[in-house]
Amino acid sequence: MVEFRIDRRTGVATYVQIVQQTKQALRLGLLEPGDKLPTAREVVEATAINPNTVLKAYRELEREGLVEARRGLGTFVRRSLGAAPADSPLRAELSDWAARAHAAGLDRDDVAALFASVLDEQFHNGQFGDGRFHDEQRFNNTKGEQA
Repeated sequence: MVEFRIDRRTGVATYVQIVQQTKQALRLGLLEPGDKLPTAREVVEATAINPNTVLKAYRELEREGLVEARRGLGTFVRRSLGAAPADSPLRAELSDWAARAHAAGLDRDDVAALFASVLDEQFHNGQFGDGRFHDEQRFNNTKGEQA
């Protein structure tokens, strides 16, 4: 089961953090179709946030077709997002790289900026090298028209 970590210092809305963390768990294979998300009450007890915030996040995930609420049973994962399991060799390589960056004196923000710049180079304009768009860059405007 996923455990949400809320960072009030980021300026990112709490419900958005829950949505992002759920999507990350789906991408990494930590959550799979059929898995049950923690109840709103469990999240509230663990994070001290408003239950309506949890419900808003779960509604957003449901709207995106990632989870489904089953009355009296809970909220369950409908589909996965990624192909990068948590035990991927790429994750181990990235972990080693992050450790080297930390040992070289870079702090978290420095590492994030460096990594983001490399991602921008490798996935320029929201495209992979073969021209496919990745999920976050799929839509080019607020009306949701495909690029």
